[in-house]
Amino acid sequence: MNFPFFTGSERESLVLAEIDAQNRDISDADRARKYAKMSKSAYRFFRGTAHLYWRDHWNDWRHHRFGGVFDSQTWLQGDAHVYNFGAYGDDRQGVHYGMDDFDDAFIGDYQYDLWRQAISMVLDADENAELSTKKTRRAIRHFLSAYLDTVEDHADGRSADDIHVKYIKKPIGPFMREVLAEEGVAEQLAKWTVMKDGERLFDTEYKKLAPLSASERSELLKALAEDYPETLQPGSIEGRDASHFAVKDVARRVNAGTGSLGVARYYALVQGASDSPDDDIILDIKSQQRPSAYPYMSTADRRKWRKSFKHEAERHAHAFIALADHADEYLGWLTLGDNHFSVRQRSPYKEDFPTDDIDDFKEYRRLSRQWGRILAREHIRGAHALRPDDPGCFCRAVTAFTGDKREAFKSQVVTLAMDYAEQVGRDHAVFLAHRAGDGD
Repeated sequence: MNFPFFTGSERESLVLAEIDAQNRDISDADRARKYAKMSKSAYRFFRGTAHLYWRDHWNDWRHHRFGGVFDSQTWLQGDAHVYNFGAYGDDRQGVHYGMDDFDDAFIGDYQYDLWRQAISMVLDADENAELSTKKTRRAIRHFLSAYLDTVEDHADGRSADDIHVKYIKKPIGPFMREVLAEEGVAEQLAKWTVMKDGERLFDTEYKKLAPLSASERSELLKALAEDYPETLQPGSIEGRDASHFAVKDVARRVNAGTGSLGVARYYALVQGASDSPDDDIILDIKSQQRPSAYPYMSTADRRKWRKSFKHEAERHAHAFIALADHADEYLGWLTLGDNHFSVRQRSPYKEDFPTDDIDDFKEYRRLSRQWGRILAREHIRGAHALRPDDPGCFCRAVTAFTGDKREAFKSQVVTLAMDYAEQVGRDHAVFLAHRAGDGD
């Protein structure tokens, strides 16, 4: 093991203490739901304990072998894992496959995203894809090769607009065709809303929604009317009727996600481009916390971070604009009390890709290469946003570090991923034993 952390009973105590500290401020009911999700598998546990990953890997000496300098930094996705890839988009800008969750995004060395994604591939290959260890190692190497090829190909500084995901062959092609056939605005509205006296409202009887008190509702509606419009990107509502963005209803979103379960979250039902209730739009309003890596930054880095953004919802918007392949015209933020919330459209086509549906290694290998291209595209975009005067700087730096050392680079990531996946399994077992001892 190369990890700079304790082992044995000291590790067990550390893991339990970190999980307790991370979740002590959420409600008992949300904590119970979150722990139940984390108990299901080592991969679910990994998704619910991003803070452990960052504690264990922040400033790990290995990242200095192939980076660890200013030029190898970019906007990171921050919570890269297999199930953060999926379908997203809308009928105006099209439906796409990629990463569309930037709640944990921050600026750091590119390798942190690669490591986390590779670890998740090990856990996913065991739980869902049922790959052998040998094939899992090969899949990670394909992922890394595609990433490095894409970065090297853009060392001339051109944009990442030419990096596309191929939707023809398995497994992404059939998945995307199924999403387009089975999802959409009508299906989204049927799931989350009901019609009452000719008016569309949220269905607060649905298990994932809850009503708001009169005071909460009033405060949220005021923020949506006054704060939110001022944060929209220039041009986002050009050509729209004045009634567009009119809020029809609001509700509390509950039992969402794994790592973010317990974070305050709301949905707003907004009038669409016409007066018809059949093209209404759902806005996702989510309290933004500091990235999971933040507590492990140096004091100077944390001070610099706080000076860079007024609050975490603004940071989320900056990250989204920098990283996203397709803009969200509803992107903005608002403030409720002391909390800052991101606002964005809930995609009518939002769907995770089910890796347990993959039939053979050839498909998983093809998917792994797409993951590499997508993550490279995000990093290239993020670097361009940080250094518009020298857009090729990041790609040149990564290529210089890995160019003639590709095999050593890939071997390091594979070894780290396999070893840490084993550690996640041990940490998960400790978590399960502790829950059993507590009678949960």
